[in-house]
Amino acid sequence: MQCTRKVTEDIIWVGCNDRRLTLFENLFPIPRGVSYNSYLILDEKVALMDTVDASVTQQFIENIDYVLGDRAIDYLVVQHMEPDHCANIEVMMSKYPQMQVVANAKTVQMIQQFFDIDTERRVVLVKEGDTLSLGKHKLNFVMAPMVHWPEVMVSYEEKEKVLFSADAFGTFGALNGNIFNDEIDFERDWIDDARRYYTNIVGKYGVQVQALLGKAAGLDIQMICSLHGPVWRSNLDYFIGKYDTWSKYEPEDQAVAIIYGSIYGHTEAAVNALASQLAENGLKNISVYDVSTTDVSDLIAEAFRCSHMVLACPTYNGGIYPPMENLLSDMKALSVQKRTVAIMDNGTWVVTAGKQIIKKLEEMKEMTVLEQCLSIKSTLKNDRAEELKNFAKQIVESM
Repeated sequence: MQCTRKVTEDIIWVGCNDRRLTLFENLFPIPRGVSYNSYLILDEKVALMDTVDASVTQQFIENIDYVLGDRAIDYLVVQHMEPDHCANIEVMMSKYPQMQVVANAKTVQMIQQFFDIDTERRVVLVKEGDTLSLGKHKLNFVMAPMVHWPEVMVSYEEKEKVLFSADAFGTFGALNGNIFNDEIDFERDWIDDARRYYTNIVGKYGVQVQALLGKAAGLDIQMICSLHGPVWRSNLDYFIGKYDTWSKYEPEDQAVAIIYGSIYGHTEAAVNALASQLAENGLKNISVYDVSTTDVSDLIAEAFRCSHMVLACPTYNGGIYPPMENLLSDMKALSVQKRTVAIMDNGTWVVTAGKQIIKKLEEMKEMTVLEQCLSIKSTLKNDRAEELKNFAKQIVESM
């Protein structure tokens, strides 16, 4: 049975949803699943904008057959070669022998790496600024390398003023019939997944995202069709603004995220006392996360969202508690920067984790470590209440 929706009169969503997949890229938990978006443009020539993951091939073909009937696809535009979007290139080339593949040089190279197919005489090679006329509709191709693979390009359709944005402006989460941003409560139900998607998938490439946003600013964009998540047809400035903030590594909120590791609960108890002190000082919406039980992708998203972080953990085998060390490694890899951090550490034999955390933070860009660290030997005693108050006070004052 087909599952399609009209984006416009001539552009049809023929994507698919996967609610069975539990880990995106076998890394990131997706309890709400994910959508693989693909679009048909119907004109004198028919263009298919990308394909979908191999897990949903049957649904994908049913969708296309329903929309096209006896018509054939003239062009397959390949904007991104990650397998969740390119898996059906060979299937489409076999199903439509006259179809041409529209791709840039790097994409063609990757097609040959993924598939044993002869692309000679079946490729329309494009580069920055090239166009493709379908009749009334015309596609303009814009290269977007490293957003977030080196071959990525996006396509701007002039007549409908639609940006087909590849993985940019995507989000985790399956689409539940409502494929448009104005059919859902994005701020309530989707922004957390959108942030987690951006920060973990694209976050490393802020400079490249800024370059794409600069190119997009010169286009009259009325709609954004990403390869994951809702189609944006209203309030585009909201989501573009989020991308601008995230890609500049500016904090989204003036807020504190406390991320702690605790073996037997003593560091956790100190963190709870700190959270209470911060609240006494007037801070609201304080977030507290156990680094051992919270997926690191959620912690990275919070590191992008919040202006301030408290990192608290015990010393473990003379080093940083392993889950915290893993978070710090991801923070560096994903270019977390421009944050203010307070350090709390613990130890029964020796307390050295804090100094090692600071060294890790010094490897990141523009990270401010507050002067007063709070080191605990086994437990935080009541006779250190004033020290805890001062530790909390410096966080508040730094905001």
